[in-house]
Amino acid sequence: MPFAPFEWIDDEARRRADAGLVRTLRARPAEPELLDLASNDYLGLTRHPEVTAAAAEAAHRWGAGATGSRLVTGSTALHAELERELAAFCGFEAALVLSSGYAANLAALTALTGRGSLIVSDAGNHASIVDGCRLSRAETAVVPHADPEAVGKALHAHGGRALAVTDSVFSVDGDAAPLPELADVCRAQGAALLVDDAHGLGVLGEGGRGALAATGLAGGEGIVATVTLSKSLGSQGGAVLGPARVIDHLVNTARTFIFDTGLAPAAAGAALASLRLLRREPERAGRARTVATALYERLTAAGLTAVRPDAAVVSVRAPSPDAAVRWSADCRAAGMAVGCFRPPSVPDGISRLRLTARADLTGAQIETAVETVLRTAPSA
Repeated sequence: MPFAPFEWIDDEARRRADAGLVRTLRARPAEPELLDLASNDYLGLTRHPEVTAAAAEAAHRWGAGATGSRLVTGSTALHAELERELAAFCGFEAALVLSSGYAANLAALTALTGRGSLIVSDAGNHASIVDGCRLSRAETAVVPHADPEAVGKALHAHGGRALAVTDSVFSVDGDAAPLPELADVCRAQGAALLVDDAHGLGVLGEGGRGALAATGLAGGEGIVATVTLSKSLGSQGGAVLGPARVIDHLVNTARTFIFDTGLAPAAAGAALASLRLLRREPERAGRARTVATALYERLTAAGLTAVRPDAAVVSVRAPSPDAAVRWSADCRAAGMAVGCFRPPSVPDGISRLRLTARADLTGAQIETAVETVLRTAPSA
């Protein structure tokens, strides 16, 4: 037989094409040409002059890259400053900045669990949490979505060292986790609670301090959070927030921190500038939520099926994967970018358009967005 080690890839590609699940990369221009309801730039800060100037200044001062892992050469005074201000803003004792939100979830899950321990994970959690569970070598129990009772039962059945993990705001439908109830069951069972607040930071809580601050859980015993700097803060990178002893433990044990090159200084500088800007302009958080509610109310009033947003994500159901792809493409042709979520990105197999509200959208842009989605909606 001929040597063909990757022939199986062609079979996989054909199956994806038949199922309407082919994904392609598309380069975007430097200057926006479309009305953007696809990015996670919830506060409209990624192009803010203060943010881009801070990124440029950090690159000039510290260099284009971090030059190594943070334990060797990649940690700067800028990283430490960002960690102090981020922890204080969100209400935690300490923070640790990593190269991405994905890396932050892997760090927290692998360093805080391990063989013999249990992770209880919501069925709707992000892929980075799923991968962190797999890499942790802990036993993992996947429980029904947003079900504190199921979490409590899984923790009680294990009876040993355990951690429950959930998104604060789920990236597919934009619904919020029942954090107070989850904290109660974790406390009752002596378990830690890890919350990925990627979609809550900058949008929920007083002045955008996040979902844990909004529910009074920030800084609590047994509470750890992960965040991304690439959404509301308009930059790149991620962080773990929690008690100082937890952060010290991660510095010594988390492989995605120890063996990864540190976050580029430009990204750290941009995130720090965004954080300070948000502290001066806390109204941006409420504006993002107002825009999301307006989109939801207008679209559902017109007959579309959508999930009421708890933060800045508006999820609109599509009839099928193919219909979702066509709908997204038709929106783009009409001058607007929207997200298109379909299997395997959605755990329930239901395809959606995903609209992200931004604090800087005008009333006229909201009207345009609603009109475009309605005009291009597929019949089947």
